Amino acid sequence: MTHDTPLIATIVIGLCLAFIFGAIASRLKISPLVGYLLAGIIAGPHTPGFVADQGLILQLAEIGVILLMFGVGLHFSVKDLLSVKAIAVPGALAQIAAAAAFGTLLGLALGWDIQAGLVFGLALSTASTVVLIRAMQERHLIDTERGRIAVGWLVVEDIAMVLALVLLPALAGASGGEHDANSGDVISVWLSQALGLGLGGIVVLTFAKVGIFAVLMLIVGRKFIPWLLNLIAQTGSRELFRLGVLAIALGVAFGAAHLFGVSFALGAFFAGMVMSESELSHRAAEESLPLRDAFAVLFFISVGMLFNPASLIRDPLPLLATLAIILLGKSVAAFFIVRAFRHSVSTALTISASLSQIGEFSFILAGLGVSLHLLPAEGRDLVLAGAIMSIFLNPVMFVLVERIRPWVESRLGDRANADDAGETPDETSETATIPQTSLTSHTIIVGHGRVGSRIADQLRKMNQPFLVIDDSAKISALLNEQDTEIIKGNAASAEVLTAANPLVAKDLVMTIPNAFEAGRIITMAHSHNPQLRIIARAYGPAETQYLRDLGANMVVLGEEEIANALLRGLNVNKDETTDGIMAHDTVSHDDMNQQEGR
Repeated sequence: MTHDTPLIATIVIGLCLAFIFGAIASRLKISPLVGYLLAGIIAGPHTPGFVADQGLILQLAEIGVILLMFGVGLHFSVKDLLSVKAIAVPGALAQIAAAAAFGTLLGLALGWDIQAGLVFGLALSTASTVVLIRAMQERHLIDTERGRIAVGWLVVEDIAMVLALVLLPALAGASGGEHDANSGDVISVWLSQALGLGLGGIVVLTFAKVGIFAVLMLIVGRKFIPWLLNLIAQTGSRELFRLGVLAIALGVAFGAAHLFGVSFALGAFFAGMVMSESELSHRAAEESLPLRDAFAVLFFISVGMLFNPASLIRDPLPLLATLAIILLGKSVAAFFIVRAFRHSVSTALTISASLSQIGEFSFILAGLGVSLHLLPAEGRDLVLAGAIMSIFLNPVMFVLVERIRPWVESRLGDRANADDAGETPDETSETATIPQTSLTSHTIIVGHGRVGSRIADQLRKMNQPFLVIDDSAKISALLNEQDTEIIKGNAASAEVLTAANPLVAKDLVMTIPNAFEAGRIITMAHSHNPQLRIIARAYGPAETQYLRDLGANMVVLGEEEIANALLRGLNVNKDETTDGIMAHDTVSHDDMNQQEGR
């Protein structure tokens, strides 16, 4: 008996291939993204063997984009977004204009008309959400000034591409092309035609709808979504909380796209940004992380499936010119735009590298252009090939800009004006040194959520020296107000852990739930100080054994602590303390059932 299960086959074989090639790439010290792209090429229609359902995997990839932008929004705030508007808005628009001009010139050189060249140039102007965010996360740049500029730039690009999708059908109709009723924002087009407003009317209506959506999210959503999240958390069900987070992210993204003509990615970003107002935002990020990573992998597989390796041989010169616009034209334009706003060379190079690729919006624009007979099929193929090659080469661009950064800085004398750019020393380069703590015989607490904050409170009351490592901007601001030393970053980074001075520390307490990340921290900490006492947490016997094998002196298993607390409750009158801790101060059932992760 056979079963026709294209969805299951697509997910299972796609993820298995991604795992195999991702592991090989990681072993070869190459970004796993390269492995995921190769998996997509193998599963695509242009290579022999299994061919995944392209329509299904593209929809699955869209979920990955939604969840990824939702996660970025959780680390962002309205204040962060507004803080970079002075460069993100004009910078993104200028870079789009430059890329569109380059693409138009190439189109004209290939014998296309100016409309085809313009559509082609617009498709080359917008960076991939997934690639940019992944690059920033891998380098721990999301919470830096450079990361905020890049994300703000991305939001502006997203809005500009939404507007482009709306205008293309109207442009096709005005030029006598075919109008696709399913293309772009049909409501805006229909209203504009009914009111006789023309292209200007479409622009006004589109901005009005995006503005209404933003106002609703920032005023109504900003109060309603955190309230709803807290209400769900009070049920005490971890599964319901996780489901609620996903429902809010996907629901807002879907509603934004279908009611306001906003992209899925932009809608999800706003959902995450307003949810960040909740105290449970950190836990929401942790709960959505596994699904977010899995669907992000499917995005890269979907990109790989679009690529035809034969195009590299069939028509190499137009492809090389397209790639030059993406990797060099956009990057150079972005560099000079950022420098024109008096930001440092390091910031300008980071933005340039992060934008030197194209992705999901490029596919949509190119496909729409072909369906409206504004762009020849050759243009779409060049966009697809340029996307796959630029994503493949994007990690190389980051390595390259870091290599040339000292030379460029010396040429431009940038060190003298780095402070004028508004960046802190630890943000001016990926290799900058984070100041090392002066504490000795201290406790290092990794994570400052429900568990970590309680440990910090007890150590503070006991006048014991300690510091906290956490990558949350909100937690960093809170601890700074409390005069508590904090190192902002990921403890799995060698630079961040070294800044905590584990060589002279007494204890390392890890409250993070990720056993693999905790294991890496244990290994690095022991390399600094083999005598350091390490206490970690785990969610099961396998994780417990894994952390103990790596050298943790003590691993706290949630279920065991709950059982011990309940047993102490039965004997509370006989022995009210255990190891100096009051029975009612031990880990409660609610704490273990609603762990936020840190």
